[in-house]
Amino acid sequence: MSRENNDGWISQGVKLIDSESVYIDPAVPAGHIAEGVTIYPGCRIMGEKTAIGPGCVIGREAPATVLNCQLASKVDLAGGYFEESVFLSKASAGSGAHIRPGCLLEEEAGVAHSVGLKQTVFLPCVTAGSLINFCDALMAGGRNRKEHSEIGSSYIHFNFTPHGDKATPSLIGDVPRGVLMDNDPVFLGGQGGLAGPCRVAFGTVIPAGSVLRSDVLQPGMLHLPAASSPKTECYDMRVYKRIRRVAQNNLHYIGNIYALREWYRNVRSRMMTETVADRACCTGAIRVLNLILDERMKRLKQWTEKLGVSYELIQENAALRECAEEQVEWIRQWPERETLLKTLLGQEADATGIAEIATSAANHAKDGFLTWVKGLDDAQKTIIRAWLDELVLRFYVR
Repeated sequence: MSRENNDGWISQGVKLIDSESVYIDPAVPAGHIAEGVTIYPGCRIMGEKTAIGPGCVIGREAPATVLNCQLASKVDLAGGYFEESVFLSKASAGSGAHIRPGCLLEEEAGVAHSVGLKQTVFLPCVTAGSLINFCDALMAGGRNRKEHSEIGSSYIHFNFTPHGDKATPSLIGDVPRGVLMDNDPVFLGGQGGLAGPCRVAFGTVIPAGSVLRSDVLQPGMLHLPAASSPKTECYDMRVYKRIRRVAQNNLHYIGNIYALREWYRNVRSRMMTETVADRACCTGAIRVLNLILDERMKRLKQWTEKLGVSYELIQENAALRECAEEQVEWIRQWPERETLLKTLLGQEADATGIAEIATSAANHAKDGFLTWVKGLDDAQKTIIRAWLDELVLRFYVR
């Protein structure tokens, strides 16, 4: 540990509660930990891409490792492990957090203690309780910190199937409406789960203690799981049956992540200019979203390869003829579809239609995103929704 290195940060206004027990990697660029940041004993701050904004507090409950993360202002990471992820203003995580690469927690989103996330996106104010594993999902919904989408304690997003694939991303809310912060929140009750890939509409309530295994596409619904009697039947983990919903949900998810990336590129970026950390968070958010897109394409390709085995096993089964037809159609179309998807993902969206919106965002950079978005009128919101919807629909398959 370099005492001289820590003394340098202290001289720049960084508060190290016990400088002898805090490790700050020399690779962290000068100026990337802002004046007023507080770092508690036992913490490790590492990586050349790390940036920590003013007012952030690291490790107040337990030691924290922060590796190549970007934090805006007043972020509170109470303890745990945080890697290659982005936390916008007033985002928070309780002690025991395990935040793996590819996470984006927007303004005032937060998780309580002992929560695991990977390639997870929370739009503003989304809140998760304790003892949760919620990887490979995007969640939106709510209007503010008092009316927010909620994940109850001991909740799991199941993202690995018996077939051995991870074509399982779930979309709770969506991007075109979620970014506007004017939708009913989603409630995922505690001690429950979501079996991906699922789509869940705004205003959905999933009672505590239940596992959702299907889509809820109509807003404002209470979803009560059907009672069933236990049974045992033959099952071949190599065989898929109906696949259309899985394919559609994966493509819809990719479209939403792409739309969010372009929202950052064309609108959010105009607001994230005030500090070194703000600019780093913008770059980091786009990097995270690209990481998610790469992962989704990889998992979709692996799933398609498994369908080849499935089709060979069921093609002569009369009872599964329709399933076999679905599978072989997808397999045949995949090379062309994969090329098309990669081409679309490599393109930057035409932002001419939202040029005035982007200018408005730039003019309100000092106000912050939540204040600005709450001030948009209905006409501006309609323009934003239409633009983002069009981006999502590029990826939709009928």
